[in-house]
Amino acid sequence: MIKKIGLALLAPAVALAFAVGVAALALLAVGVNPAEAFGLMWDFSRTSTSVASMFNRAIPLYVSAVAVAIGFQMKLFNIGVEGQFAVAALFAGWVGGSIALWAPLHIIVIILAAAGVGAIWAGIAGILKVTRGVNEVVATIMLNFIGFSVIGFFLGNFFSVDSGALNQSTPPLQPSGQLPGMNWVFTFLGFSEPRGTELQGFLLIAVLIGIGYHLLVWKTRFGFELRASGMNPGAARMSGVNPKKMILYTMLISGGIAGMVGLSTMLGKLHAYTQDFPRMLGFTGIAVALLGRNNAVGMAFGALLFGFMDRSALVLDLNDIPKEVVQIIQGVVVLAVVIAYEVVARFIKNREIKSASEATKNLPGQPGEALA
Repeated sequence: MIKKIGLALLAPAVALAFAVGVAALALLAVGVNPAEAFGLMWDFSRTSTSVASMFNRAIPLYVSAVAVAIGFQMKLFNIGVEGQFAVAALFAGWVGGSIALWAPLHIIVIILAAAGVGAIWAGIAGILKVTRGVNEVVATIMLNFIGFSVIGFFLGNFFSVDSGALNQSTPPLQPSGQLPGMNWVFTFLGFSEPRGTELQGFLLIAVLIGIGYHLLVWKTRFGFELRASGMNPGAARMSGVNPKKMILYTMLISGGIAGMVGLSTMLGKLHAYTQDFPRMLGFTGIAVALLGRNNAVGMAFGALLFGFMDRSALVLDLNDIPKEVVQIIQGVVVLAVVIAYEVVARFIKNREIKSASEATKNLPGQPGEALA
């Protein structure tokens, strides 16, 4: 068991080393010392401000990865997280900015609004798949484009506080709808408090989402049926599992989680949905899910790795070093980790087959051995 875990951990380590090596070659090609560049990235990321920024960048990526991973467990590819979280953030921002409630209740209403809209948007793809057989990849991609058009229409005509502004936005959230920061954690641990950056309080909710994902997938009957449907749909159907219901439920849950991707930024920083709301979180979440192998802890490390690279790219730009090296590392590490995991999986499978063969070859009644 220990050897198996060690081999599984070896895959991402090898992939990361390979990605760093490719990035080093890219730096050498433009006349930059790789050791100097990586040293700048590491030193810059060790400050409290950088750590807080790294976590803030990782939070939405982690939630996005969990949304994708739910679908992966059933071999469904929800590539529409980008559109789902954007549409959900728009409507949640409008709902949250239009009301004023008691602080905890106000935040809960915003979260439920975001999760509900995200579930509805993903549910459209689920309904199309179970009723018309439309591939969820095609449906969710098309819904991304439709979603961006819906955002432009509603924000420009109904939800904006100033339709003539260059950067239109929903009404700002009242203080009761804003999540307080967590910079006190650094002081509590004996570190200096971040300057100019507030560790977002949505971190705690993201942790709860990760725990809920693990319990749902691995500790419930629904999770067992979900994984069984993904591994062997025919056998799952014969055991009484309704595949169409599982597809629809999975897409609804995936979309509900996807709807909360943008809430860390809305509740902790912008306090509204704006035209310059963060993008590409859904697509990057796919990479994080692949890197973490759909494991709650693995995806957390993957999100933090991406957060570290995004943050450290700033210091490269300040020192006239091409910050695109970070994008090279991110792209190569995802490609390499997929290959590495497949190689390791095959190696483990061959070892298990060999061990089983050796354990049974000397049993009584085997060919070449006299029966007692």
